[in-house]
Amino acid sequence: MAFGIEIIIASVFGLVGVGIIVYFVSIFNGLIRLRRNIDKSWANIDVILKQRHDELPKLIEVCKGYMKYEKSVLKDLTELRSKWMSASSLSDKAEVSNQISAALKSLFAVAESYPQLKANESFLQLQTRISGLENELADRREFYNDSVNTYNIRIKSIPDMWIAGTMHYQPIDMFKVTEEEKKDVNIKF
Repeated sequence: MAFGIEIIIASVFGLVGVGIIVYFVSIFNGLIRLRRNIDKSWANIDVILKQRHDELPKLIEVCKGYMKYEKSVLKDLTELRSKWMSASSLSDKAEVSNQISAALKSLFAVAESYPQLKANESFLQLQTRISGLENELADRREFYNDSVNTYNIRIKSIPDMWIAGTMHYQPIDMFKVTEEEKKDVNIKF
């Protein structure tokens, strides 16, 4: 009789032990999945940034002939494009991307005072294409921030924080809008 109880107790402890191991493995796998989703969402942002980057020289060329007095806007875009190419970290690319978005907003606002440019079919197609890319970029930034937020919450929650600590996971910064992007664009006629 005592031998049967010992087997039952050993079985219960064994099942509890296996349950705990399975639980911690599922936490580990969940944290890995979250981390990979962040990497994937940044890669998706990078794809859109690359597409926008490839469209900028075409836009600048179309605008050059019409915007003789707005060379600074075109020069800024060219410099920012080069800066984006040489950015090495995610935060540097994010910062330059925000600056490019602000410069594009200014360019499209300034273009309003050039009726011939606004009537140019190439300009209109590029403007539509880049505006579409900007919208996609906003959606992907939102997904990135959602992924980062979920990850940051999980690595600070018990018991996930213990496993995250053993994996040396640190909080990740969200994609933030710069103060420059929050400002209204001045449109001069």
